[in-house]
Amino acid sequence: MRTLAASNPLFCSSSLCRRSKDPSFPLVSRMFSQCQRGCWSRGLFGNALRIGCVSETLKKDGFNNHIFASVADVSLEQTIEKTHIPKGEMWSVHKFGGTCMGTSQRIQSVADIVLSDPSEKKLVIVSAMSKVTDMMYNLVYKAQSRDDSYMSAIDDVFEKHMLTAKELLDGEDLARFLSHLHNDISNLKAMLRAIYIAGHATESFSDFVVGHGELWSAQMLSYAIKKSGRPCSWMDTRDVLIVNPTGSNQVDPDYMESEKRLDKWFEQRPADTIIATGFIASTPQNIPTTLKRDGSDFSAAILGALFRARQVTIWTDVDGVFSADPRKVSEAVILRTLSYQEAWEMSYFGANVLHPRTIIPVMKYNIPIVIRNIFNLSAPGTMICQQHASENGDKSSLESCVKAFATIDKLALVNVEGTGMAGVPGTASAIFSAVKDVGANVIMISQASSEHSVCFAVPESEVGAVSAALQARFRQALEAGRLSQVEVVHNCSILATVGQKMASTPGVSATLFDALAKANINVRAIAQGCSEYNITVVLKQEDCIRALRAAHSRFYLSQTTLAVGIIGPGLIGGTLLDQLRDQAAVLKEKFNIDLRVMGITGSRTMILSDAGIDLTRWRELQKEKAEQADLDRFAQHVHENHFFPNTVLVDCTADTNVANRYYDWLRKGIHVITPNKKANSGPLERYLKLRTLQRLSYTHYFYEATVGAGLPIISTLRGLLETGDKILRIEGIFSGTLSYIFNNFEGTRSFSDVVAEAKEAGYTEPDPRDDLSGTDVARKVIILARESGLKLELSDIPVRSLVPEPLRACSSAEEFMQQLPSFDKDLAKERNDAEAAGEVLRYVGVVDVTNEKGLVELRRYKKEHPFAQLSGSDNIIAFTTSRYKNQPLIVRGPGAGAEVTAGGIFSDILRLASYLGAPS
Repeated sequence: MRTLAASNPLFCSSSLCRRSKDPSFPLVSRMFSQCQRGCWSRGLFGNALRIGCVSETLKKDGFNNHIFASVADVSLEQTIEKTHIPKGEMWSVHKFGGTCMGTSQRIQSVADIVLSDPSEKKLVIVSAMSKVTDMMYNLVYKAQSRDDSYMSAIDDVFEKHMLTAKELLDGEDLARFLSHLHNDISNLKAMLRAIYIAGHATESFSDFVVGHGELWSAQMLSYAIKKSGRPCSWMDTRDVLIVNPTGSNQVDPDYMESEKRLDKWFEQRPADTIIATGFIASTPQNIPTTLKRDGSDFSAAILGALFRARQVTIWTDVDGVFSADPRKVSEAVILRTLSYQEAWEMSYFGANVLHPRTIIPVMKYNIPIVIRNIFNLSAPGTMICQQHASENGDKSSLESCVKAFATIDKLALVNVEGTGMAGVPGTASAIFSAVKDVGANVIMISQASSEHSVCFAVPESEVGAVSAALQARFRQALEAGRLSQVEVVHNCSILATVGQKMASTPGVSATLFDALAKANINVRAIAQGCSEYNITVVLKQEDCIRALRAAHSRFYLSQTTLAVGIIGPGLIGGTLLDQLRDQAAVLKEKFNIDLRVMGITGSRTMILSDAGIDLTRWRELQKEKAEQADLDRFAQHVHENHFFPNTVLVDCTADTNVANRYYDWLRKGIHVITPNKKANSGPLERYLKLRTLQRLSYTHYFYEATVGAGLPIISTLRGLLETGDKILRIEGIFSGTLSYIFNNFEGTRSFSDVVAEAKEAGYTEPDPRDDLSGTDVARKVIILARESGLKLELSDIPVRSLVPEPLRACSSAEEFMQQLPSFDKDLAKERNDAEAAGEVLRYVGVVDVTNEKGLVELRRYKKEHPFAQLSGSDNIIAFTTSRYKNQPLIVRGPGAGAEVTAGGIFSDILRLASYLGAPS
């Protein structure tokens, strides 16, 4: 076959052509010698000229019907003995993308994979080398922009392929390929020069230029396979694949014509191994075209259907299809199987699965598609196939119903609203006609059954034109009030939940929306088709990643992840951090709970992390990476990490200033857990405001450790109230410190000696007056009173203080301890009087719900009473209720100490995780 450069130029009769001295003009005039006279004045590549003219010219001069076809092509006009193409499961189809073909080493790896396939017959579809398609598009862009650098750019294309070929091939094969490459580049230079002169290129010319990348990669791979001794043919799919452009940057395959041409091609080149070009095809008029961006997968599916292949394997650089974008959800998992419908839905909603139309050709013949990683051959990949109800596991649980999640960002929501829409035929038609006229792509539509409004999502880049078109189309209706508004909500995203088995499975929607609500995500619009393959929600773009992680976690595809901020790494906070460290692995492995401590702050310094603090070294990190404490910045850092949908701040201090921030944190969607009593025992109005906010939102506020450390006091009280019991009285020893003191204040021991012993053992605060004053017990009493429904202030609780009046003004704890023995006589007398009556002294708090009051006092109890039988620092609380009137319900156990208090906080954290979706 002759090259165009070698042919005799035919000069157009146009005077413009005859006057030109540009060497490429003879070529250009030859291309258009059969066009209408005056074609130049209408534009070299305008509508008046079609590629068909070029085709006809070349045919008349004896050329093959390809425009500038590679010289490696052999004319299909040759006649040989007719051979029928075998079809069926003997064929295995492989498709290798640009990344797989990116270097000579990778092309050799592809050849090795093809050679190792035991299938009887193999069809291999390849993309252009990595980045080459972009380089080719750039050539066209530069040429039509009259940018002279297109010449150096095409030299770069030539050099890339020449160097690759020299590394991959040798001898005669290398010489043949380089000869073909030289000819192709010469022809492309001539065509690009013509485009440069015209300043414009039709889509057909552009497609023809861009398609060369696939031609070259297919040729190199075919030579590499032949070098190993395996007979092999390469196919220019423009000879076989016929498609009809449909607009909207899409094409429809003509399967009947393509099948005829495939039979004809195979008659000329029967082979057991065929290397075919992806991405490129021809129109019915033999005009070169493409399957558009990412169309090589589509090529593989079409050819797989034409060959009735056993399987189509798409080779890429990932291990398979993920349950969510792994860049957004680090715990995303590889899916073993997907149904055709699931893959279809995911590709539509932006998941990096396949070309959206790839699934259509193979579905007809139930040909499985397998996604595999060329860089990890041990990974089995993901199979996309027809699935029946019994497939993909025996479980019918929610997690097996939902397969994956996908998102689309940079959208806007358009809402057309008005009472005049209800029951009026044609309103929706008018809306979407206007949208169609501006060429906008509608991603999702939602309409309420009241017909009061229609909303739909479009790309952010197109919403301006859509809004203007709707305003113009409905101007009269808006002025008359039949429509109230055309509203645009910017910066939206779509979250799609996909799963074939969601159909007819109750609870999927409820679980999804519960997960979003608990992550404090507001849903703007919802859509679900009757097929129930996906549930689509529109939400704020800033919430998208958090929503994706919350939904993914909730359906057990990954751990329920909590971003945790610890405030106050003192005795209790430090103990909690150690407990979290020791239990983290077990929680992940057995309970799917991932607790990430994102920050630790004290009153002076704090440490922050984007991925989670290494709890094995948190004390060292406090010294190495500490920065100045800033509680607002701390809360913002922990909460605004989009990779973790749920945030909890754990306040291990006794600081009123920290407690005063709870309301704002809860309002922002941050959960709060604390043993700090200041918020719930502070001003009644603030407490009621806090509890009201908690009840009205999905944000949780847990404070079990405020009353009983690790004992279930608050939860027991709530359980009684929620089941309809009536609380009559709550009485208990609420202070582990005072429990220890009065359990040991017996015989002849003095009160000051017992207090000194308790201080030495670490049972008291650094200043024992904080315990002996009774204020801590009073705070616990007021918390329980308020939980029981009483509206009391802390000042309403009479408290018996054990700090002698003269010692309350002591300047230090040491001074207090030195002077305390002087006041032993009073308490010794009370103890002796009680013992004489067969009783003991106990420091108790009482909530008298019947009389709506509370008190804290030193009381005497008979030695057989449960309160008299305590030991150590145990607490005991007795609930007298309508159900437990004669025999109170008693909760007893350790009520003080860092270990049990931290354990109580830890229990609240796990309860929160359970509420957020962790398996219980």
